[in-house]
Amino acid sequence: MKCPHKAHVALVDGERFVVLRNTGQPFEPKLEKIAEPSLDPTNFSAGVKHQDKAGQIKGNTDLNELAHGAAAAEWLNAKAKAGEIDDLVIIADPKTLGEMRRHYHVELKNRLAGEIDKALTGEPLDRIEKALASA
Repeated sequence: MKCPHKAHVALVDGERFVVLRNTGQPFEPKLEKIAEPSLDPTNFSAGVKHQDKAGQIKGNTDLNELAHGAAAAEWLNAKAKAGEIDDLVIIADPKTLGEMRRHYHVELKNRLAGEIDKALTGEPLDRIEKALASA
């Protein structure tokens, strides 16, 4: 995947949110950590679509994790609307990414350079760079 020079990379899962920046070339990313924002997950709107008994019994859905994904999207929306993010790549596990997409503002969508649906928040930067380059 082409990750523009100076693009922000949001690394998200149900518990962690890390913001990185590509200081390398578009097809040879070199990432550096910029921030790990503290989020206040208050948007539990995912609960509306995850109220089935089977999901609750099996424990497949953790509303706190989905609320964290929504909070990450809201944080990114605010930065995009303020003009603080030009290009953005989002890397998130499939469930979190699906929830985040429901909350993208048009300004964030316009700045989105790509998405990767993998859980990489616990990986070292070099593995994340390889995943980004090979996507």
